[in-house]
Amino acid sequence: MAPDLSFTRQTFAKLSPHPFLVANLQPSDPSAKPERTNGRGPKELREPLIHGGSLTHAHGSAVVRIGDTSVICGVRGEILPVSNIPHYRPKSALEQSQGDDDAGAEGRRELKDYDLLVPNIELATGSAPRFLPGAPPTSLAQTLSTRVYSLLHSCRILNADDLRIWYAPTKANGGQGDDAMQQDDDVEENQPEVKAYWTLYIDLFFISYDGNPFDAAWAAVLAALKNTTLPKAWWDEDREMVVCSRSEKKALNIHGLPVACTAAILLEKEHATDGNSWVLMDPDRLEEDMCDETVTMVVDCASGETRIRSISKSGGPVVGLAQMKQFATLAEKRWQQVHKAMEENRRAL
Repeated sequence: MAPDLSFTRQTFAKLSPHPFLVANLQPSDPSAKPERTNGRGPKELREPLIHGGSLTHAHGSAVVRIGDTSVICGVRGEILPVSNIPHYRPKSALEQSQGDDDAGAEGRRELKDYDLLVPNIELATGSAPRFLPGAPPTSLAQTLSTRVYSLLHSCRILNADDLRIWYAPTKANGGQGDDAMQQDDDVEENQPEVKAYWTLYIDLFFISYDGNPFDAAWAAVLAALKNTTLPKAWWDEDREMVVCSRSEKKALNIHGLPVACTAAILLEKEHATDGNSWVLMDPDRLEEDMCDETVTMVVDCASGETRIRSISKSGGPVVGLAQMKQFATLAEKRWQQVHKAMEENRRAL
C-alpha cells in the first residue's frame, strides 16, 4: 500500500501561509467557525500579562507579555540642571501658575523642548529569526521609538511639575522700609524658581517578538511609569547643586490610561485592491508579514466614557468609517484587558 502523504496543519501553514490562512477564514463547512493559523478567531485578542517593579536599579520598571511577544521597560531619572539647557527661559512659580490653560501649555512645551522624555527601543538578538547578531538598529526599532515618543506627548499622561526641581530663596529682613516699590522687588526676588528637571530615560527591550510590538511596548511604558518613584530633590544653595533624599520618594501623577489596540487587514488576494478582506485583531508575526494595512487606535476609558486619543493607519484602502466604529468597540475590550492586568499587578505588589 502507498504511504499516507498528508501533511500536518503546521506544515501547510509554513509551505503556503496566505492561502492556508484564507482557507481557514472562509471554511467550506458552514458550521465551522472562521479560524486563524494560530487558532484564534479573527477578532480574538491575546490576554496581556503585566508585572511591575521587575528591575532593582531602575526608578520604575515593568514586564509585559502578550502571547509570545515579551518586552521589559525600565525608567531611569537623571537630573538636568537648567544651566545645561541652551536658551533656557526661566520662569518663577508665579508665572508657572498663571491660568490653568497657560500652565498646561507651558508644561507641555517644557517636556518637549527640553527633551525630558527619552524613549529608546531595542530588539534582542534571537527574539525573532530576522534579528541577527551584530546588525545595526532596525528600522522597526526606530519607528517604534518615534511612535512611543509622539504618543507620550500627545496623550499628556505626565505632568511637567512632577519633573521640576524648585528652589525657594530665603532672604533675611533688612529692616523696615517705606518704599513700596522696593518691597515689591523683594517679593519678586523671593519667588521660587526652577533650578533643574528630572529627565526620564524610558528604555524598552524586546525579549521575544511575535507580532504587534507597539501595543506591548506602549503597555510596558504605561505600567513602568505607574511604577516609577523619584527621590525627593531640592537645590542646595550652599553647594550650588541638586541634592536627593535617600528615603523620601514621590510617585508620578499619571493622567488617564490610554491603551493601544492594533489590527491588521488581510486581503483575499495578496497585494490586491478587490476581493474579500478580514480584520485580524492583535496580529502575530506571521500575520503581519501577510498584511499590507494596519490600524492602531488608542482609547482611554478611565473616566467612564470612551475617548479616542489617537488613530494611525498605514497602507491599504480597505478600512473606512464603518469599520472604524466596529474597531472602537474592540479597542474598548483591549482597554478592559490591560486595566484588569494592571489592577491585578497593583494588588500583587
